[in-house]
Amino acid sequence: MNAVIRTHQLSRRFGRKEAVRNLSLEVPAGSIYAFLGPNGAGKTTTIKMLMNILAPSGGQAEVLGRNAQALDRAAFTRIGYVSENQKMPDWMTVRQFIDFCRPLYPDWDEAFGQRLLKQFDLPLDRKLGQLSRGMKVKAALLTSLAYKPELLVLDEPFSGLDPLVRDEFIRGVLELTEESNWTVFVSSHDIDEVERLADWVGIINEGELMLSESTASLQAR
Repeated sequence: MNAVIRTHQLSRRFGRKEAVRNLSLEVPAGSIYAFLGPNGAGKTTTIKMLMNILAPSGGQAEVLGRNAQALDRAAFTRIGYVSENQKMPDWMTVRQFIDFCRPLYPDWDEAFGQRLLKQFDLPLDRKLGQLSRGMKVKAALLTSLAYKPELLVLDEPFSGLDPLVRDEFIRGVLELTEESNWTVFVSSHDIDEVERLADWVGIINEGELMLSESTASLQAR
């Protein structure tokens, strides 16, 4: 299996607490992988290790064939990352935010970016700090998709969204991933939020991976 993300015995300790313990999983290329577990299960800690924000206490992770701890600026032009707690420059307008992000990515597709802008119905002249939670997520998603990354990582993207906005978001991700052979790794504490999205599922609880398999295999048994 061609894996875009691969971990082996990945662990992270905070003092005496082991937030992630000996996690080994593979995320197939082209899949939408739902990483599920209750709040505090270790999902965000795992993602931060994958994104080279946290160093593991043990084990290792590979992302796009590279050690996660070696991910650099060039590697992140191939990765889109949207976090529940993502900090954004609230003083910028949506237009300024897009203009700021565009030069950072050599493969930014202006036509695709304009299409996303229309699809998400974002107000260009509104400051980010004045946007609703749903609109902020859309702005973050636009600037993470416009350069067509090979891997899209979404950490609890639906948290705080009302059902209509959440459904619109899910439809948008499904449509976009069907057009391109992107890999999506999405974490959530609510299986109902991602059941329409995922073709692979991993479940983590108290830092340990309980299962990791295709949804077809899971449904069959």
